Amino acid sequence: MQTSSGFPRELLDQSKEQRLFYFESFTIAHPKLRETTARAVQFIGNQQAKASCITIVGPTGVGKTTLLQKVEQVLIEQALPNLKKTPGRIPVIRVEAIAPESGSFNWKDYFLRCLLALEEPLIDYKIDYKTRGVRRDSSGELIIEPKTSSPIVRQALENALIYRQPIAVLIDEAQHMQKMASGRRLQDNMDCIKSMANLTRVPHVLIGTYELLAFHNLSGQLSRRNQSIHFSRYRAEYPEDVTAFKTILNTFQRHLPLKEEPDLVSHWKNFYARSLGCVGILKDWLTRALADALEDNSSTLTLQHIEQRAMSIAQCNRILQEIEEGERSLRETQQDYEQLLNSLGLGDKIPAPLPNPLPSADAVNATTKSSNKRRSRKPGTPNPVRRKVK
Repeated sequence: MQTSSGFPRELLDQSKEQRLFYFESFTIAHPKLRETTARAVQFIGNQQAKASCITIVGPTGVGKTTLLQKVEQVLIEQALPNLKKTPGRIPVIRVEAIAPESGSFNWKDYFLRCLLALEEPLIDYKIDYKTRGVRRDSSGELIIEPKTSSPIVRQALENALIYRQPIAVLIDEAQHMQKMASGRRLQDNMDCIKSMANLTRVPHVLIGTYELLAFHNLSGQLSRRNQSIHFSRYRAEYPEDVTAFKTILNTFQRHLPLKEEPDLVSHWKNFYARSLGCVGILKDWLTRALADALEDNSSTLTLQHIEQRAMSIAQCNRILQEIEEGERSLRETQQDYEQLLNSLGLGDKIPAPLPNPLPSADAVNATTKSSNKRRSRKPGTPNPVRRKVK
């Protein structure tokens, strides 16, 4: 049974940990989450688009991990009808790209995490990796020898992806993949993902902060194989975004498992300012404030609980600066489009003459015939000259 505040009433009789866990697990299918989820699923499922890599970028705290969970859920639901026909298949795998402690991104660790994600214990059809250093013991458990090199583990992963046939590989915190030691090219890391996606025919979905934009436009080939999606925040200059943000805040307000429902919507500007319009930041903020209220045995969420858990103005300004830089990088203006048209000779301006005009077809033919005549003489035959008659 639900109370007017939206949460099950029996939660009030549960422990503090259970009440906090309820709110931590609660998610809202808000408009931008629904829109971005639908677009990601569409890009993944469109086989004719031939996008081996799909990048989803957005601000820190916008809710990217929740987005991946939603995308994973939809892909699994779509694959369920065909799973009986293809035993051993895993619909989708989701991994996190772990930030390196120092230096370059650890590709071997990433390959191992993907292999473990593909090792579904409830599936009877086990993978024969056919690679040295990756094997199974007598009980069927996966054994990867410590000295196995990264290329060998990568080959095993490629074989596993081909065998399991997942719809997609979802990579959270993908901006960590751009970490590298000095002297290495950023393009090498993206080339690795692209080639794996091409070899296995499994699209890879990279989701991360605006730092992931460093992978964009590294080369023409990478741009052609990549599709990009922007998971944006709610912006105060758009009335529809303000309305959506208030609705989100009201929904969170009704699902705080407290005896008295707090009035958060009346202070929506403060919540917007300290969350920058990012639902993930807002949710984490309210979760920490709720933990304090439960610890104080408070009947509701007070302004003190809220204010003491808000980000500082300096933190907000820093994150806002990163957001604005990322949004500028993605923004395409009419001036950018006109410049592209002019570069292609499609603008209104009269194109300048070519610096070295190409010869006409007749001139080319005449030159060719003359050249052929000169080459028709036998070797050693002198050129014809006028000779005086003695």
